Amino acid sequence: MSEQYVGIDLHRRRSVIVRTSVEGEVLAETRIDNDPVSLALEIAKAGPDPEVVLEATYGWYWAVDVLELQGASVHLAHPLGINGFKNQRVKKDGTDALHLADLLRMNRLPESWIAPPATRELRELVRYRAKLVALRSGLKVQIHAVLAKEGVRVPMSDLFGLGGTRLLDEVQLARAYDLRVRSLRKIITLVDKEITGLEAETQRVLKEHQGYRAIQDIPGVGKVLAAIFVAEVGDVSRFSKPQKLCSWAGLTPRHHESDTTVRRGHITKQGSRLVRWAAIEATTRITPARSKIAGDLRRIAARRGTNIARVAAGRKVLTLVYYGLRDGEIRCLHQYPEAA
Repeated sequence: MSEQYVGIDLHRRRSVIVRTSVEGEVLAETRIDNDPVSLALEIAKAGPDPEVVLEATYGWYWAVDVLELQGASVHLAHPLGINGFKNQRVKKDGTDALHLADLLRMNRLPESWIAPPATRELRELVRYRAKLVALRSGLKVQIHAVLAKEGVRVPMSDLFGLGGTRLLDEVQLARAYDLRVRSLRKIITLVDKEITGLEAETQRVLKEHQGYRAIQDIPGVGKVLAAIFVAEVGDVSRFSKPQKLCSWAGLTPRHHESDTTVRRGHITKQGSRLVRWAAIEATTRITPARSKIAGDLRRIAARRGTNIARVAAGRKVLTLVYYGLRDGEIRCLHQYPEAA
C-alpha cells in the first residue's frame, strides 16, 4: 500500500477522517464517534506509518496518544495558521479535514509542538493552580463588595491578613450579608488548601529538574513562576534562540512590511498567556536594586513609561529563562552579580 495522508477534523463527540493519496486523490471519508477503538480501527486502514494531521483543538491529547500507538506520524496543526481556509462560504467537516491533509501533503502545514505526556501532566498542575488563584481572587473581590454595600471601611491594605481577618471576625452585618461573607471565607479556605496541595505536588515533580532550580536565580522568579516556565515552555531545544521563545510567548512587537512601508506595533500577544504573564509578573517582584534587569526597567520606564518598560524587562527575563532551561545554569548572573 502506498503512503497515505490523513486529515482529522476533531470535535468533542464525533470526528471526520479523510484519507488521501500522495497525489491528493481522496481515498475515503469517514465520520466516527470519538473513542480510542474507533479511531484506531479507522487509522489502521491507512496502512503502516501514515502521515496524520489534526488541529490543536479541544481535547486532542487522547487522539494523539492513540495515533502514535498505531505507528502514525502525527502532526498538530496550529489553529491561527490555518484560519485562512476557514473563511469560506460553505464550511463542512469533511472539507476541513481534507484541507488539513492537503496542507500536510504539500509541506505547508503550520505545526504546533506535541508535548509529551509528562509535560502535559505538569501543565495540568500549573494551569489548574492558576485557575484556582483566579477563582480565589474573585471570591475576595466579592467580600470587598459586600462590605462596601454595608458601608464598612477597610483601613488595612490586605483584608485577608491578620488585621483584616480580625475585622471580618468582629464586623456586624445584616444577616444575608453575614451569611454570604461567612460562606465566601469558607470557600477561600478550601481553595487555599487545594492551592497548597498543588504547589506541593509540583515541587515533588520538579525537585530534580536542573533548569527549574537554575531559573530561580533570576531576579523576581520564585518557585511558582519557575514552575510555569518549565511546564509551558517544555523542551526549550525546540527554540534555536531566545528571540524565538519571546516571539512564541507573544512578547515581541507586531511587524507588517509591504514594499517600502514597514509598520511595527504593540506586542502580538499570540502565544502562551501564562508565560507572558509570568515574565511580566517577575519584573514586579525584582528586589535587588543593583540587578541588571532592575536597572534596565528604571531606565526604560523613565523614557517610555512603566508598561512598556515591564514588557521589555519581561523579554529580558524570558531570555534568561531560555539559557537557564537550556544549560541548567545562567552564567551571566554568576559572572556579573553586581551589574547595574
